[in-house]
Amino acid sequence: MSKAHLSKVPCVLAFCVAMAIASPAQTFTTLVNFDELVGYDPQVPPVQGVDGNFYGATFRGGANGAGMIFKMTPEGDLTTLYSFCAERECPDGQFPFDALVEGTDGDFYGTTLNGGQYERGTVFRFDPEGGLSTLYNFCSQANCADGNYPGQVLQGSDGNLYGITLTGGANGAGTIFKLTPQGVLTTLYNLCSQGGCADGYYIDESLGTLIEGTDGNFYGTTDLGGNQAGYCRVYGCGTVFKITPQGKFTTIYRFCSQANCADGADPYQLTQGADGYFYGVTGTGGSYSVVGGTIFKLSAEGGLTTLYSFCAQTDCPDGREPISLAQAVGGGNFYGTTFFGGTSKDCANGCGAVFEITATGAMTSLESFDGTDGNQPYGLAQAPSGTFYGVTSSGGAHTYGGTVYSLAAGLTPFVETQPTAGSVGTEVIILGNNLESATEVTFNGSPATFTVVSSFQIRATVPKGATTGLVKVKTPVSTLSSNVAFQVK
Repeated sequence: MSKAHLSKVPCVLAFCVAMAIASPAQTFTTLVNFDELVGYDPQVPPVQGVDGNFYGATFRGGANGAGMIFKMTPEGDLTTLYSFCAERECPDGQFPFDALVEGTDGDFYGTTLNGGQYERGTVFRFDPEGGLSTLYNFCSQANCADGNYPGQVLQGSDGNLYGITLTGGANGAGTIFKLTPQGVLTTLYNLCSQGGCADGYYIDESLGTLIEGTDGNFYGTTDLGGNQAGYCRVYGCGTVFKITPQGKFTTIYRFCSQANCADGADPYQLTQGADGYFYGVTGTGGSYSVVGGTIFKLSAEGGLTTLYSFCAQTDCPDGREPISLAQAVGGGNFYGTTFFGGTSKDCANGCGAVFEITATGAMTSLESFDGTDGNQPYGLAQAPSGTFYGVTSSGGAHTYGGTVYSLAAGLTPFVETQPTAGSVGTEVIILGNNLESATEVTFNGSPATFTVVSSFQIRATVPKGATTGLVKVKTPVSTLSSNVAFQVK
């Protein structure tokens, strides 16, 4: 993965709000322009907390130059909450590369790529009121059997955190792990356990992410290993895998299985669609260009369909090297970003683009960055308001700063539940907007007792008779459905 250039430049203005750019279908707004005085180089979109504000991190900058955690209002007002490397040798970690995850306890969880007690990264808990605490220091076992350099974590429906490490483990090629909220780590799988690393391994710190499928298993990608064919025959072209909570590992697909890597190589993000299929992107390969990349659809049994190949034209006006993909809530179209390409000529390889694509592969370009509104966009995530939020790793008002932006595409608001699964009697936090006048909460049609905490939060109890399905919140204005089906155990 190519990265934005990170040279330091002087800045005189920390943050500013840019003008919105409107089209008949969507509104693009730059909310925050980062600089090195406060923090810069964000890698993952901020997430909305129970208070309605957004929380995120920058990879670099902050008071100590090692990254920071911030809070942002929906209007783009930003506050620095914590700067990493607060003490000599960075025992609290440094360089928080991946997304913050809001836990069911209201705290945020995340990882640092470096630092910690053994300088190989950490998993941390962050309480906006109480500060940061380290849950785990990697390389705490002999020969770093527990792994080095963690990627993003997620909280499973069982309350534990799941994630990957990029190196270390029994084979030196990374691990997949489980971590309890109390900090007890279990290695579920050591990557490169098969000959020729046919099970895959990692090289890029931004790509090691897991998702939890509707079947309760975890799914992810490796950007290397697997099929030694095509132009990646030395290192392998990457895989999609499944792993159970107990650690049973299965490779679902090995990329570059088709002639000339028409199916793509170097897979990145994976998401499960409302239809049960898995959708994702590859950073390279496809029908038109080695550097183009693809969008794919994959069954749980390994049947792959390429929905779109990028860079069909000179200079890749449709984008190049897709890096994120997310389906609009309710089973709508998919939205994502490309790291390079687009219609702007203001960056050497194109500044990147935002796109929309249907489940059948019809592509629409929504925004081409030109550097002034950001350069090299990373992830894209939909908030309960229906609006998408994203970050660029550089560009904006300051060349190497980066931005936070929003993209309103006229999509319907929804609610999220924490957790997304539980038994009868489980207390569930419901997050959304304008919830203060809620009159009814149902779990797949079964009425639940609930308490309105704020306009952004409701606490409800899974009722007797509830079955797996959508959670709905009725207000005098509308009925809001959950982004995913709540799994009743």
